[in-house]
This record gives sequence, C-alpha cells and structure tokens, in this order.
Amino acid sequence: MGAAPIAERVTTAAEGDVVVFLIGIRINRWRSVRHWLPTLTAMPRMLKELAREEGGGLLGYSLNTGGPRRYMVVQYWESREKLLAYASAPDRRHRPAWAAFNRRARSGAGSVGIWHETYIVPAGSYEAIYSGMPPTGLGEAHGVEPVGRRGERAADRLAG
Repeated sequence: MGAAPIAERVTTAAEGDVVVFLIGIRINRWRSVRHWLPTLTAMPRMLKELAREEGGGLLGYSLNTGGPRRYMVVQYWESREKLLAYASAPDRRHRPAWAAFNRRARSGAGSVGIWHETYIVPAGSYEAIYSGMPPTGLGEAHGVEPVGRRGERAADRLAG
C-alpha cells in the first residue's frame, strides 16, 4: 500500500546537486509488437537490477504514463558519474538493451521511439514541498525534513 502520508509540511532533505534522469518510450505502431514490447519490458528489468544493488547510485524512481502509447520513468541519482557508469557498464542490463533497441529500430522503421533527458540541478536551484503526502519524488529519493529547516517560503528554500 505504500508509505503513510506525512501530515505536516515537509521538504526534501537533499544536499548539494541533484541528478534527475527522465526516460521514455512512445509506441508509434501498435501492430509492431515485436519492435516495441522488448523495449517496453527492458526498463522494469533495469530498475529491478538497480534496486538490488546497494550503492549503485539510483536513489528512487516513479513510473508515469502519458496516455496509452507513452510511458516515462523519472529517476533520481546519487551522482552523474554513477548514472553514466551504469549506462556504459558492459556487464549490466542497459548496454545489451540499448544495442537490441538499435537493431530493432533499424528494421522497425519508427515503430517505437525512445528519449531521455538528464538534468544536473545545482544546490540552491531546486525546491520541494509536500503536505499530506507520503515521501514522493525528490523527497522519497533523498528523504524529507520539516519545512522550517529550509525556510517557510519557496523563495527561501530556493536561496540554498
């Protein structure tokens, strides 16, 4: 059922820079199942692999849909170095999945699309507030603390 909501106002306990990685898939041709299904099912396997590895760098994630053909994962990472190390590691699930996607993309003529964006957000350039929510997003990835420790107003929390 998940974590219980926290009644009081809290903010993220993140310190320093924050690494946010967005990755998504768009199914362009439903009938081309052999092209999009392996791509769609690769991400849950990678997330399981990362969740099992303590110290691997993935702090948290959420799965999101943008309609029946678009899926996205928001990931929070400990550092850009750990994100890049995972992406390029020959013995991890990402590299073979990426190679397989590229092979299918050549023969699939746009049946499935993928995208990603990476943000390195400097300290003092992010802000968060949660009220009546279980730890979510950045707060789930880095933990939460009472708002008063960082400032009552968004402008105070953004000042760093």
